[in-house]
Amino acid sequence: MPNLEFIAAKAPVFLLVVARCFALIMTLPLLSSKMVPRIAKVALALYMAYFVFPQVSLVSGKFASYSSYVNADGKFTLEYILLLGGEALIGMVIGFYINIIFAVFSTAGQFFAFQMGFSAAEAYDSLSQVENPLMGQFFNLLAMLVFMQNNWFQMLFLGALKTSFQSLNSFSIISSSDHLMKFMLSGLVHLFANALVIALPLMGTLFLINVAMGILSKAAPQMNLLSEGFPTLMLTSFFVIWTLLPEFFNFFTNSFVTGFRQIERLFISLGGGGI
Repeated sequence: MPNLEFIAAKAPVFLLVVARCFALIMTLPLLSSKMVPRIAKVALALYMAYFVFPQVSLVSGKFASYSSYVNADGKFTLEYILLLGGEALIGMVIGFYINIIFAVFSTAGQFFAFQMGFSAAEAYDSLSQVENPLMGQFFNLLAMLVFMQNNWFQMLFLGALKTSFQSLNSFSIISSSDHLMKFMLSGLVHLFANALVIALPLMGTLFLINVAMGILSKAAPQMNLLSEGFPTLMLTSFFVIWTLLPEFFNFFTNSFVTGFRQIERLFISLGGGGI
């Protein structure tokens, strides 16, 4: 591990590493929450950079192209400030894509809430940091538990982040901006597609119940189906969710595995290397 004297001598390079780590923490689910103190985020970014820094070198690797822009005398030039922004952008890209994966489950919960009649019961979700229906918060919490149980945080910090320093730099992001844009757009497309796949069993079941109640209301207008239909929809919805909960957990795990593989392909296409 590097000592403080070595870090002080290589302070410009260490600051570039800190910029990427801090941007990743500020965009990751759970860690980006306002409930986490800012000083804790800064400390975690410095802690991560301390362990990643020995893997970074201006002599070889992707950071070698920074050697002409990093001044040993510690002066902050315009080129160096742009490099800091580029490193922060790489961290935000990784964190934003992880956020897209979590948004799949939150969006599926919003579909559930709309069909169940719970869409009006919204509250502030500390994980997604937006107003979210209760079912969206429930599925978001389940996804976070699956994410932490399978040690994806450790894989993200020890695997993906370390590999990103070996395969990505600011220049590779700029030169492959079209590919990066397609990657993000495809992630948004998969977001809505996967959310619909999760919500489809419940949406189909509730659609059949609504059709049946509509036919009964036409056949027997004297029946007050409006007061009876809402409890029926809720009970059926909770039963379907409870029945499919093991399948949801498997789908969550497969979604995270697929998401990390997509990030790995991005690293390979932009600079080479894998998680």
